[in-house]
Amino acid sequence: MSDLVLDASVAMCWLFEDQATAYTDSILDRLAGGQQARAPAIWPFEIGNVLVVAERRKLITPAQSAAFLAATSELPIRTAHNGVDRAVREVFEIARRYRLSVYDASYLELAMRESLALATVDEPLRAAARAARVRLA
Repeated sequence: MSDLVLDASVAMCWLFEDQATAYTDSILDRLAGGQQARAPAIWPFEIGNVLVVAERRKLITPAQSAAFLAATSELPIRTAHNGVDRAVREVFEIARRYRLSVYDASYLELAMRESLALATVDEPLRAAARAARVRLA
């Protein structure tokens, strides 16, 4: 089983059970079973932002944030650090071409560059992946 690119949208469904689906649970099961995931350098910041906003809105507690971070740190997820140059060139161009945020384009760029499937529940990102002929996990 080859690596996949993991979008933060999937991981956040693991925390918020009302958003979990069979698809997001299957991605978690695959990672727990040893499949490797890759994510762009923005991934931990996206996760952290969702957690801090959820805490502010009293949707989760700091203890739940800490437990989630500890649990995800045990999963085989590696972040790709490609520097600002890549973000300015390739990612920015992909964001323009597919009308994505630069954040979402960073996931698509990594999947394209590494020829990996993309795991996401974000519909615009899924549509862009299909248009770019990137497999969906």
